[in-house]
Amino acid sequence: MKTGISVEEARAIVLAASPPLGLERVPASEALGRVLAENVASSRTLPPADCSAMDGYALCAADLSGASAAGPVALPVVYEVPAGGHAPEPLRPGQAARIFTGAPLPPGADTVVRQEDTTSAGSEVCVSVAPAPGEHVRAAGEDVRTGESVLAPGARIGSAAVGMLASLGRTLVSVHRRPRVAVLSGGDELVEPDELPGPGQIVSSNSYSLAAQAREAGALASPLGIARDTPEDLERLFRSGLEADVLVSSAGVSVGDHDHVRPVLEKLGCQLVFWGVQMKPGYPLAFGIFPDGRGPLVFGLPGNPVSAMVTFELFVRPSLRRLAGHRATGRPRVEAILAEGLTKKPGRTHFVRVELHRTADGWEARTTGNQSSGVLRSMVLAHGLLEFPAEASELAPGSRHSVRVLDPDALIREEES
Repeated sequence: MKTGISVEEARAIVLAASPPLGLERVPASEALGRVLAENVASSRTLPPADCSAMDGYALCAADLSGASAAGPVALPVVYEVPAGGHAPEPLRPGQAARIFTGAPLPPGADTVVRQEDTTSAGSEVCVSVAPAPGEHVRAAGEDVRTGESVLAPGARIGSAAVGMLASLGRTLVSVHRRPRVAVLSGGDELVEPDELPGPGQIVSSNSYSLAAQAREAGALASPLGIARDTPEDLERLFRSGLEADVLVSSAGVSVGDHDHVRPVLEKLGCQLVFWGVQMKPGYPLAFGIFPDGRGPLVFGLPGNPVSAMVTFELFVRPSLRRLAGHRATGRPRVEAILAEGLTKKPGRTHFVRVELHRTADGWEARTTGNQSSGVLRSMVLAHGLLEFPAEASELAPGSRHSVRVLDPDALIREEES
């Protein structure tokens, strides 16, 4: 087992142990946010025929050569083509057809004139523009042609992809399975939120924040409850989570007299790969695997609320995204100007909770205040995490640094919302 490793090494180990999960077929209408596990080729040409992009008149552009507002050209309207209909016969030279958005272009027509550029007079239409062939026409196959690859394996299915699948008549699609995450907290001092804490007791918030982080990452989360500070109770809850893909516990992972996570995991057959990462908050982090994939990936997170959430963000979340088939496992980043100076002892990478504010010079990062690992409000207020490098002892005010964005809404201007 490795101890006291760097953030980068720990992340690499976790990702290497997190291959994409198996496949399942789901309704395309429910596939939003999932990762595609098959190539989707079109069995249709879209649109299936040249069609009108406007309400107006279909005709041959050559019949309107020289037409203008001062010298409009009058053409007889011989029929109309509604959306969902079709032309009863081809247009002959010098004829026009009333046409509506989405309707197929009649044979013999090569352009559509907008209704706004015409005036009607009985059975004739007067056109005051000279269009080029193809104006306001959606060409057959301009979206996709039969046999063309439309969506590739590994693509995240967004709302447009859901619409495309519907257009292609795909009601089922193959995707990577969503990871199942079992979450538990440990400690005699913990009570559930609906209980009144007694002397020396606190409400168990970690299981709720960690389950929420798992769901936010696209996983299925199942809280297992609170384990008391005995090996027997901890083993009982761990065993109840062994069918999950990922098992996450908080607290009890250090080396105190009541920290039983490591020996209990080893008893269950879990091989601890590393313990302790050179970071703050979150040093006492453990990661383990069951040989031959016989059990879940196991993350033993620290008990302090901020430590638990930050280590989940940096290690568990990337693992969940990789398991779900996502290529990108990180977060968006912005470069921000530090509004205040920061100092620390060299040796550990610090992850500073910051708020982001837009200024004339770009993004400004300001700490959320007290950076204690027990101050959960510092995560509530945080728009992102600023990485204070392990070897550095000081970050000067006005210096520029990369910020891992936790809250994408922070990047939206108020006037854009």
